[in-house]
Amino acid sequence: MSVVLSCRELRKTFGPNLVLDDLSLDVAEHEVVTLIGASGSGKSTLLRCVNLLEDIDDGSVWLDGEHITGPRVNPDLVRQRIGIVFQSFNLFPHMTVLDNITLAPVRVHRTPAKEAAARALELLARVGLEAKAREYPDRLSGGQQQRVAIVRALVNQPRLLLLDEVTSALDPELVGEVLTMIRDLKGEGMTMVIATHEMGFARQVSDRVCFLHAGRVLESGPPSQVLGEPAEPRTRQFLQRIIEAGRL
Repeated sequence: MSVVLSCRELRKTFGPNLVLDDLSLDVAEHEVVTLIGASGSGKSTLLRCVNLLEDIDDGSVWLDGEHITGPRVNPDLVRQRIGIVFQSFNLFPHMTVLDNITLAPVRVHRTPAKEAAARALELLARVGLEAKAREYPDRLSGGQQQRVAIVRALVNQPRLLLLDEVTSALDPELVGEVLTMIRDLKGEGMTMVIATHEMGFARQVSDRVCFLHAGRVLESGPPSQVLGEPAEPRTRQFLQRIIEAGRL
C-alpha cells in the first residue's frame, strides 16, 4: 500500500517553546491515523504544518512522494490536495451553505459554478443536508455546521483529509452525527489524520493511534494496543486521566 503522507523529523518552535521535536509519521493510502495526547503535545501544530499553514523550522513533509515543504512549493496548489477542518466551523455567516462550499472551487480553482454546485449538492445529499443548501449557517445546529465544514473540505476531492478536534465545540448530543459522517468517510476509503479527545471514537474508527507527548510520537499502534494495553508509562498516565474523567 502506497504512502500518502510522510513527515520526517519535523521541528517547530514558537519563540522559546519547542512544539514539534523531530517528529516522524507515515500515513498509508486509505489509512485513518488518530492523534491523541494532552493539550500542547503538538497535535494541532502537526496538522497545520502538514497543510502548510505553519512553516516548519526543520524536517520535511511529503505528499504522494512529492516534497511539499520546499522553498519553491506553491502552498495553494498543495492545499488543493489536502482538506482540513477545524473545531470552529469557520463558515462565512453572510453566505448560504451552498455558497460557502462552492466559494473556493469557483474563485480559487476556477471550477464552473454549475459543476461546483452539482458536486456540493451531491455531497450535502450524502450527509442528509441537501435541504439546507440555501440556508445561512446561523439557521443550522452546531453538528450541521460542522458537517457542512467537512463537506467544504471534501468538495475538491482531496487526497488527504485532516480533522482537528472537530467535535470539541459541539454539545454532546450533536457529536454523534459528525462522528457518523467520519465513519462513513472511512468506509469510502478516505485517508485521514484526526486529532481528537474522543477516545471511544478513536477506538472505533482508527487503523492506528499515535500518542503524542512533548512534540514526539511516543507510542503508535492499533487502537486495541495503544488504548487497551499501552507500553509507555506516559501513555498509561494520560489514559488513566481520561478514564477518571469518564471519557474512555
